[in-house]
Amino acid sequence: MSENYPQGHFCWTELCSSDWQGGKTFYSDLFTWSAEDQPIGNGLYYTMLKKPQGDVAAMYQMPADQHAQGVPSYWLSYIAVDDVDAMADKAKSLGATIVHGPHDVPEAGRMVLLCDPVGAMVALWQGQGHKGASVQNEVDTPCWFELATRDIESSTNFYSELLGWRAELKAMEGMDYTLFKAGDTMVGGMVAMDEQWPDDIPPHWMIYFSVNDCDAQAEQAKKLGGEVCVQPMDVPEVGRFCVLTDPQGAVFSIINLNQ
Repeated sequence: MSENYPQGHFCWTELCSSDWQGGKTFYSDLFTWSAEDQPIGNGLYYTMLKKPQGDVAAMYQMPADQHAQGVPSYWLSYIAVDDVDAMADKAKSLGATIVHGPHDVPEAGRMVLLCDPVGAMVALWQGQGHKGASVQNEVDTPCWFELATRDIESSTNFYSELLGWRAELKAMEGMDYTLFKAGDTMVGGMVAMDEQWPDDIPPHWMIYFSVNDCDAQAEQAKKLGGEVCVQPMDVPEVGRFCVLTDPQGAVFSIINLNQ
């Protein structure tokens, strides 16, 4: 396995699905991923979603207690760190809530799941045997990570203090968009959740997957049982994107980036 992602870079994406088999079929058909099921005990599997170049993401069956509570399926983003225990302590001191961990993932690494001060879930990953995705920023792989928050200032302060990110404002049509940089590398963005956002949508990290044709891929998602939450639209100087929901209720975005 090649060396780990630099600290502060998104390194992995993972789907917790209320219907693991159904979700596996949907994404394999939508993105032409192959699936490699790895047994994790009790008849359950951690499924690696792959392209020929290697691992892209993963998915697993939602635990029965979460399913019974009506927890919707969800995608989770992982950020690489050098010392997950130290970063978990730092996140707590900055107002985050530790949801699970830090704990070891045998032969893979060490992780912690946290809820940031505005309520968005994110994981931190210290790679050991598994650095994260083997391929990103190519067609049918994650290419962008975007925080939707109701408190821009608090979110900016938290991630800047925790990870050393630098926030830069970019004027876009009808809004100011925040770019997060780790060093000189853009690693993510941030958008304000204003009054147009429904109250029942919590702050969250949105994952964008790169595609060649946003409209065609949205139609394909519908044929496979998904829904289009936000119709395909152009973002000047960026590309064309839309927001989708898979048949199990997990939300994600696709984007055809301008070349």
